[in-house]
Amino acid sequence: MLIKEWMSTPAITIDPDDPMPKAVNLMKEKGIRMLPVLKNGALVGVLTDTDIKRASPSDATLLEIHELLYLLSRIKVKEIMNKKPVTIPMDFTVEEAAERLLEHGISGAPVVDASGTVRGVITRADMFKVLISLSGLRHRGVQFAFEIEDRPGSIKELTDLIRNAGGRIASILGSYDRAPAGYRHVYLRAYDLDRSTLGELTEALKKKAKMLYLVDHRENRREIYI
Repeated sequence: MLIKEWMSTPAITIDPDDPMPKAVNLMKEKGIRMLPVLKNGALVGVLTDTDIKRASPSDATLLEIHELLYLLSRIKVKEIMNKKPVTIPMDFTVEEAAERLLEHGISGAPVVDASGTVRGVITRADMFKVLISLSGLRHRGVQFAFEIEDRPGSIKELTDLIRNAGGRIASILGSYDRAPAGYRHVYLRAYDLDRSTLGELTEALKKKAKMLYLVDHRENRREIYI
């Protein structure tokens, strides 16, 4: 999945010569925590709520409110923004974008095209939406987690049992992280399962692979085996 399919558009931006209070109001109005800073259409920085908090006077200030407001109005975005912003290319995959955000310890970044023009932004909230979509959570249903042998056909043995029980596969995710050598963890989400025969299906699945857990989102039932 490409990041351009999940980024927030259009990007809400601000000018480097705008006063800090304008940025604060814009973030509050739009419910965002990051603003790409553009000058004549070119990206020159990024302003986050953390930058604003860092530039704001502490609660212990002895200034009068009118003095405080005056000083804040004099602070320009360009004085407190990050002048070396991390960006995400539009042709990055979702996992590449997530890796870059994690590497830099940031919660979001502007998404740019080949010419460096800002086309959108990607944030942690957008990443959560991707995770929900990939996992098939919106279909609810039942999620099965297994530790299976890393060999051809091991997943098919499980999906065949689910389909034979009348279930439909909404998503299949796999990972080698935290799995023993020669094994992998697989997460299957299925729906249209008959709850009256779910116990029988569960026992059949356990004979094929080590079951880690079962979560029935419709019935809010959880069986944890690890």
